[in-house]
Amino acid sequence: MRIVMLLLVADEADIVRENLDFHLAQGIDQVIVMENESTDGTIEILREYEDRGAIRLIQRSGLYDQGPWMTELARIAVDEEGADWVIPNDADELWWPHEGTIRDVLADVPQDVGGLVCQRVNFVPRPEDGRPWWERMTLRQRVSVNGMGWPLPPKVIHRGQPELTIKKGNHVRVEPMVGETVESSAIEVLHYQIRSYAQFERGVIRMGEAHHAEPERRPRRAGRSRRRQYQLWKKGKLPAYYEERVVAEANEDVVEDPRLRDYLLALYGSGVARTPGPG
Repeated sequence: MRIVMLLLVADEADIVRENLDFHLAQGIDQVIVMENESTDGTIEILREYEDRGAIRLIQRSGLYDQGPWMTELARIAVDEEGADWVIPNDADELWWPHEGTIRDVLADVPQDVGGLVCQRVNFVPRPEDGRPWWERMTLRQRVSVNGMGWPLPPKVIHRGQPELTIKKGNHVRVEPMVGETVESSAIEVLHYQIRSYAQFERGVIRMGEAHHAEPERRPRRAGRSRRRQYQLWKKGKLPAYYEERVVAEANEDVVEDPRLRDYLLALYGSGVARTPGPG
């Protein structure tokens, strides 16, 4: 069984190392990373992993275009890497198996299942105090919602097949499909979208500018919440929007959930190479 994870990254220096370390420790055989015009040190981190053969790195210029680029990586995963399972991922998402590893979970999936639907949960930003995001961000929404206040959509793990197509966001399977689609509680996707103001602002500007590019260069449209955040940034209101979402302590809306922090502390304590990066 060969498991290939796909990762699109753009200015993700604060989280890409932890994402890779976590998933490689979970039995992922190969990570194909497409990097898009990063300026924050992301490419230097990725080169370290490429040099030791842990990832396959592809650099792509131009406006960020998630759906087509992820489909391109999926075809590479199947046709060139021989993937039995393909996990389209974002840098801010870590796929948490409730028992064993990701490899253990996928090894037990019946052959007639072609896709696993996995629920996501949001972790909220904490006050910035010099520690890396994964040590600070231990508060999870009791009911996870997106930037518009709607239920947070799930993500999908796909069985490898020719002409595998990934729709923007990877929330559903699309044709052509082989096998049954099954909702799974064995893996949960931990979502760390907003980690610091600087990181959040960079992402809002990048996606907003891509959406407002001239029509012939415009990628698939940005999500509604990102468009709204971009308008707030243009009006100088994004810092206030961010501060409204920072939570210091658990309350009726968020619960303490330190599992990733504890896992990474143990992982790095066991000798996994890690060069300190931005928090």
